[in-house]
Amino acid sequence: MIVLDGSQGEGGGQILRTSVSLAAALGRSVRVTGIRARRQRPGLRPQHLTALRATAAICRADLTGADIGSMDITFRPGAIRSGSYRFDIGTAGSAVLVLQTVLPALLLAEGDSDVTVTGGTHNPLAPCFEYFRDVFGVLASASNLQMYVEMVRPGFYPGGGGEIRMQVRGVGSVDNVEPIVLTDRGELRRIEGLSAASESLPAHIIERQASRASRLLAEARHPVSFERAAWETDSPGTVVFLRAVFAKAIAGSFALGARGKPAERVADEAVEELLAFIDSPGAVDRHAGDQLLTILALCPHESRYVTQRLTSHLRTNADVVTQVTGRGIDVEPGEAESARVTVRGA
Repeated sequence: MIVLDGSQGEGGGQILRTSVSLAAALGRSVRVTGIRARRQRPGLRPQHLTALRATAAICRADLTGADIGSMDITFRPGAIRSGSYRFDIGTAGSAVLVLQTVLPALLLAEGDSDVTVTGGTHNPLAPCFEYFRDVFGVLASASNLQMYVEMVRPGFYPGGGGEIRMQVRGVGSVDNVEPIVLTDRGELRRIEGLSAASESLPAHIIERQASRASRLLAEARHPVSFERAAWETDSPGTVVFLRAVFAKAIAGSFALGARGKPAERVADEAVEELLAFIDSPGAVDRHAGDQLLTILALCPHESRYVTQRLTSHLRTNADVVTQVTGRGIDVEPGEAESARVTVRGA
């Protein structure tokens, strides 16, 4: 039994998700204590509970402590089962985070899987659907992760009601997971954007977001091509998503609207984040910097990449991966706030 302190480092739900995710994939029992102990509402929230129960269902785990507000869980995995699954968070909690939690186990399964999760698709403290599909998914494909993801219905806070479907090709063994080396992103080829809003909101919001982002990027000498979309949703919301395509890598940024927040400010936030990456020496952005670790921890060979920023999320995730897998992870500060990450060979 591997025991982890859920309040260590950044102290968020990521500790629970990473530990349970790797435990299921590698067949290791874990106990997590002090889950989200320093948060305003400590313990398991609906999205954490759904991720936990979903992972347990996929690997026939013996699970205790799986209740709302619980700060202590024990997870003893069994055999991974590929197949068709459906999970409902019941709130606007992030469906993407649930899918990222079950992904490592499904990747190592024998056979293909089809998973549908209902909840939120665009959340302030989680990767949005487009980032999951078009940035993380593309980067992780270099490790032999083959997944197809579609948004059946968008879902904003607080109504949720979104739905994401993910299909994963199981590779059957860690020996079929490939290492990743991303230390140089190459030249910038193009920037793509999405400006979307609930169809219940005025149509000019979509255009204002796209126009503002286009102008700011043009001033920085980075033209962008925009897709515009009006979505049927349970709760009103807006999003600007940007993806930069480089010769050797992909990076992304996004920002969400909120009541009283001008459309122009949504665009400003997305553009500022993307330009910060472009001005950095990183090969992967700060979000992918910690999200890729859980996949690369499955590969027995050494992986290396340079990430935009040395964040608390990255340090915490690296510590948890080491505790569950025993793998050494070197996180070394680089120039201009970047970090060089090395996942040592098993």
